[in-house]
Amino acid sequence: MKNSFLSLLLLSATALFYSCGSETHHMDLDANREVVKKYHEVWSNGQVNDLDKILASDFVCHFVDGIEWIGIEGASGSITSHRKSFPDWNEEIVDMISEGDKVVTRFRSTGTQLGTFNGIEPTGKKVTIFETAIYRISNGKVAEQWGFPDVLSLNHQLDSKE
Repeated sequence: MKNSFLSLLLLSATALFYSCGSETHHMDLDANREVVKKYHEVWSNGQVNDLDKILASDFVCHFVDGIEWIGIEGASGSITSHRKSFPDWNEEIVDMISEGDKVVTRFRSTGTQLGTFNGIEPTGKKVTIFETAIYRISNGKVAEQWGFPDVLSLNHQLDSKE
């Protein structure tokens, strides 16, 4: 009887431990997803003053083509510059996956080129591309990003004679 009670107690404690850990893990994943959503919103609305609430002070962004931004100021400058080229830039998350300290998004980006972009003079063309990004979250903020925009499609849309 004593062994059965101890076994039941141990089993209950183990279940409680794992359920609490699982709930905390789930809340962390939700919080990680929310901070990434807010980062996409800043790209869409241009409100770079909110970046200090979203990005770690030592944030680093790596792009597939070798471009890198460092810190909140680097991100702010990049967003501001990009929105000068595409003032109506909008990012719509299509898919989001989170695990541990990482969040991955696949998103549709749209915008009208009204300013010079990568040496291409304003075309007035509306573009749509898909991008993928991986984010590492630390202490509730985005600490690192790896970006994979479809630059080939973007440049093709801007260069086309249509």
